[in-house]
Order: sequence, then structure tokens, then C-alpha cells
Amino acid sequence: MRAARRTGVVLLSTLLLVAGLLAPPVGAAVGKETRLAEQLSRQVTVGGANRHLIAFQRIADANGGNRAAQTATLLEDTGFRASVAYVAQKMRQNGFKVTVQDFNYTREVSLASSLAVAGGATYEIIKMAESIQTPPGGITGELAVVPAAGDATPGCESTDFAGDFTGKIALIRRGGCTFQLKGENAAAAGATLAVIYNNVPGPLANVTITVPGKIPVGGVSMEDGEILATMGGATVTVDMRTENQVRTSQNVIAQTRTGRTDNVVMAGAHVDSVSAGPGINDNGSGSAALLEIASRLGGSPKTSNAIRFAWWGAEELGLLGSRAYVGGLTFEQRLDIALYLNFDMIGSPNAGYFVYDGDDSDAVGAGPGPFGSAQIEQTFVSYFADRLQVPTEGTDFSGRSDYGPFIAVGIPSGGLFTGAEGIKTPAQATKWGGTAGIAYDRCYHQACDNLGNVDRIALGRNLKAAAWATGIYGYSTEDINGVPPRDKRAQLRANAQRMSLLAAPADQEHDAAAA
Repeated sequence: MRAARRTGVVLLSTLLLVAGLLAPPVGAAVGKETRLAEQLSRQVTVGGANRHLIAFQRIADANGGNRAAQTATLLEDTGFRASVAYVAQKMRQNGFKVTVQDFNYTREVSLASSLAVAGGATYEIIKMAESIQTPPGGITGELAVVPAAGDATPGCESTDFAGDFTGKIALIRRGGCTFQLKGENAAAAGATLAVIYNNVPGPLANVTITVPGKIPVGGVSMEDGEILATMGGATVTVDMRTENQVRTSQNVIAQTRTGRTDNVVMAGAHVDSVSAGPGINDNGSGSAALLEIASRLGGSPKTSNAIRFAWWGAEELGLLGSRAYVGGLTFEQRLDIALYLNFDMIGSPNAGYFVYDGDDSDAVGAGPGPFGSAQIEQTFVSYFADRLQVPTEGTDFSGRSDYGPFIAVGIPSGGLFTGAEGIKTPAQATKWGGTAGIAYDRCYHQACDNLGNVDRIALGRNLKAAAWATGIYGYSTEDINGVPPRDKRAQLRANAQRMSLLAAPADQEHDAAAA
């Protein structure tokens, strides 16, 4: 009887294994776990996202050409405010609980920014962040030009100031070293002020000398700088003054009405542009993708976890919106956020396919993200490889986008990025297409970041990947929380049951022999 029972159990176990009833095959998808992800990634369309991009372009066109959270005066951020209103309206129409969150910040605002040539033209000069300012009325002096022809590092060595710079205003071309070093060398040579002109077309703005020096340092455009470089010896007056003002900006937060509110899946993108242009890739692309995903998801989806979308304000001023949001949460409220997904520039015209390097396996600099970030990275990498047949590369958590404040408080984070001012390598061009030797986005932070500055193929791929991850984590964040996913737990239980069935008769025979 015992031998017959053992044989029967082994036969039963073998039949169950052959039939696949004890455990699903390794890597097999479990229908309900991917159902929402499959649905969302199938339903979102580039056309739907592009409609939002058109809206952002028209908003910029109607408001001075930009959607910036800060412009020259307090009353000129109308493009940003219109973008916030557009996003909030769309999310309310889709049934979400919507909050437009105000936050205050202190910002340096220009009071004077002129370089006037005696008897000639006046040019715009922008005081560099952290630089000291001129007295009211400015500083007047003779313009002394640091030679730039044939020199890749003008103003970077003390020998570049071989002439007489005492009491004069130094004009230096950008490149080769920091702005701070150029300013320090000019001061050491006796100059009373340093003017640095850009080495690429456009103004020299949004830059810093890091540490205040002995003399004011400002920047002018390449076009103006090249004109001024022909005017050595002319008398010029430079007036660069600023003051700190308290300003108010806004975030849009929209959450589903269904799902656990103590295990929220959060996805964000900044909605502001720089003041130089409409910001359609940076970051209309990420904002439009979230709007398209949310419109397909709806405000009351059948999800295990609540899904919270965020459109951040004042990212271009230093992640101010996301910093204010995370900084305003209690410890318990931060615990309620299971993870954060960031989408910033996902349609670059010379696109790369970058996934934030959650496990630091690419060793690109900043180290791994909080626990769970590696799993987020793998979710994106697997989707691109398995569903799109597109290889990806890791990109550093450099702190340049809105994941930064979340990582700082230990919230697992990840996301997608198609590149900014970095240069595409020949190997990347072979792998992804596009052109080696030029930037992923040649219009980064410029007026030409418009509707013509988006690769719709890259946008579509990233949109679907973002939708997939939103759906996957809307169903379960167990691997992010350190718990094996349901299918793996079921497999482990089935394997344990199988081993128990196989081992029990042998144990019984051993006991009988011992008796």
C-alpha cells in the first residue's frame, strides 16, 4: 500500500507539472497583473499627445513666445498660468480630483541690464547668478578686449591679460574654463568689471559664477559680443542691478478617485518652459504624455492603487515646484507615495532612449536611487526591449529634473529621457538612428523648441512605455515595496507544495523502515 501510494503521488505530481498547474512558466505574464498596462499602452496615441503640444504652442504664441514661470516682471508669466489652467481643466474634465497648489519662492529679479557705448548703441547684459552688482548708474570705463583668435581658453590664464586692464572693463569670450575663473583673472589684472560673451548663438543667460568675486560679472550674446570685440578702447557704461522679490507659482496635482491612497503611484512632468521659447520638447512632451495617459485612464479606473499626476511649476528655476511639494508633505504623507515616475524631454529630435539608472549599473556618477528604483528601471528597460525592440541606456540621477526632491527623501524613482544638450555618439547613432556629433536637442532652451522640434516616433515610444509603467504599478507595487510579485509568490508556493508532495512518501517509508 505504501509503495503504491508513493507511486501515485509521484504520478500525480508529474501530471501536474506537465499540465503546468503547479506553477506558471518562468516569465509568463499573469493576465490580471498586466491587464491595465496592456490597455493603457494600447490606447494612448501620439495624435492625442500632439493635440496637447499644439495647445502649448498656441499658448506660448499668445503670451510673448514662452510659457515660463518667471519673466522680467511679476505680471508676465501669463503663458505659464495659461498652461496651468489648461492642464487643470483637462484633468477635471477627465474626472480627477484636481488641486492647483500655490507656492512662494524668492527670486532675484533684474532692475538694470544694460551695456551702453558712449555715443553708440546699448546692449543687453545679464548679471550672472551670485555675482555682485554694480552701483546705481553703473560702472563706466574703457573697454579692454581679451584676444580670442586661436585661443581655446580665452581669459583662463593670467597671461591672457598681458595688456593694461587697470580700471577698465574686460571683454572675454566664453569657453575653456569657468566663468568664475575668467572673472577672477580679470579682477587680478585690475579690471573693474568683466563682460563674457557667448560662444554659441544667443544670449548668455541662466548661468552662475558660483561664488561672488571682487568685481561684477555679466554675460552678453555671441552676436553682441562679436560687435563689442571690434570696439576696444571705447568708453562703456555697464549697469547690472537686481533685487530679491517674493513670487508665487503653481503646481497642478490630480489624483484618481479610486485605488489605495496609502500606496499612491505618482507620475510627474514640469509644465513651465524657459523664457527663451515655447518649450514644446522641454517639457511640453512630458506634460502632453501625462495628459494623454490620464485621459485614457480616467478619474475612476479599476486600480489597486491611486494614481497621482503632477505638473510642476518653476522647474526651470531650480525644481522649485517639486521641492515645495515634497517639502510640504509630512513623513506619513511621503510614506503614502509608493514611487515617483518622471518624464522630462521625451521627444528630442535627435533622440536617445535613456532610462534613469536606478541601480547604478551604468556607473554614470550619482549612484543608485532609493530601494525600488532598480525595479522601476527594469520595468522600463524590459518594455523597450520586449515590446518595442529598442535598446536603452542608463542615464544618471544628476539632479537636473524633478525626481531629485523625491530621491532626497527616499522615495523610489525612475523615468525616461531622450537627451538635451549632450552630443549623440557614433555608437548611439548606429543603435538608435539620428545624427552623430550633434546634440540630442539642438534647440534646448532656445526659441526654436517649437512644434517642429519633436521626434514623434520617440514621443510615441516613450508615451507607450510611460503608460505601461503607470498601469503595471497601478495594479501592484509589491516589488517596489520589497515583496515578490504575486506570480512569483504563487510559483514559490507551488514549488514548495510540489516538493512537499514528493518528499512526504519517502519520509513515511524511512519512518516505516526505522520501525
